[in-house]
Amino acid sequence: MAAYMIARIDVTNLEAYRTYAAETPRIAAMFGGRFLVKAGRFEQLEGSGPDRHVVVEFPDRERALDFYNSREYGEYLPIALQHSTRDVVIVDGIAE
Repeated sequence: MAAYMIARIDVTNLEAYRTYAAETPRIAAMFGGRFLVKAGRFEQLEGSGPDRHVVVEFPDRERALDFYNSREYGEYLPIALQHSTRDVVIVDGIAE
């Protein structure tokens, strides 16, 4: 069953964050991930939210966790943690 990594992000230093944002699609692809949403234009319909939303589809939860815990992603994660505030979750898709 597919799993989705969903991130809600407020970037605090866009110039520094760009390096992280440029590398993550390539790394996610190594684990079967593909970006469905990557900081696109949005309309806030209810509540409040951050300035960016990201959704990455993975073949399953294990591959999503493998991506997040990988050495390759770990090289860039400190950039994101230093230059943004984030909520990141992995959510299982609907079983068909």
